Amino acid sequence: MQTHCDLQSFKILYQDDYLVAIHKPAGLLVHRSPIDKHETQFAVQLTRDEINRPVFPVHRLDKATSGLLLFALDSDSARCLGEQFQNHSLQKTYLALTRGWSLPAGKMDKPLLYKKDKYGDKDKQQPTEPQEALTEYRCLGQTTLNQPLGKFQQQRYSLLELRPKTGRKHQIRRHLNGIAHPIIGDVKYGDRHHNHLFNDWRGYHRLYLAATSLTFKHPSTNESITIQAPLQNDFVETLTALNLDCAMLNHYQNP
Repeated sequence: MQTHCDLQSFKILYQDDYLVAIHKPAGLLVHRSPIDKHETQFAVQLTRDEINRPVFPVHRLDKATSGLLLFALDSDSARCLGEQFQNHSLQKTYLALTRGWSLPAGKMDKPLLYKKDKYGDKDKQQPTEPQEALTEYRCLGQTTLNQPLGKFQQQRYSLLELRPKTGRKHQIRRHLNGIAHPIIGDVKYGDRHHNHLFNDWRGYHRLYLAATSLTFKHPSTNESITIQAPLQNDFVETLTALNLDCAMLNHYQNP
């Protein structure tokens, strides 16, 4: 299913002489990829054109995930930030709308097999053993939806705040699927029946996963810096319709 990309939600969140952070809309690739040859717009080019200078990617977000994306503005800053991502010494926070009512809080520490990219990783030596993977979560709110599906007249959903401590491919999506709380709109690891329900009800073809904040050491000053990204409008509107907007606000007021 093709995810609609709302380019109006692309914006600069933070910029100084060493780095720039943007809000990446759902459906926008970070950079060119042979997987999506038809795509003509990318976060790297949009950011470069917006600030009129080259940018250096230091991490990635899945095409379907919206939210905070960080770029360096020179090679030294890129190296410093890249090392923080590689060493997992920074803090990443996400919000996800998931199926079912979750526990109040928990950890998902199931090792994950390496997911080889058909194109980008074709020449890489991939690990054969599962890699350590840890994601912490807390439930911000729970709700029911009066929509029949299967044998149930009401559906249960949770808004989760997630903090991945490692950086495996599709880690959050795979971990949540593993505890029977898949993300709504996840066509690869989710529940197609709930995905179709939301597509028909809300009219948005998107993954309800967003990168909302990042805390890291500034590459020049070495001071701790936190950048937050607001949710995309379609995500907010869905949470409001589910009466989860107060839970969303709690996430931003109590990071």
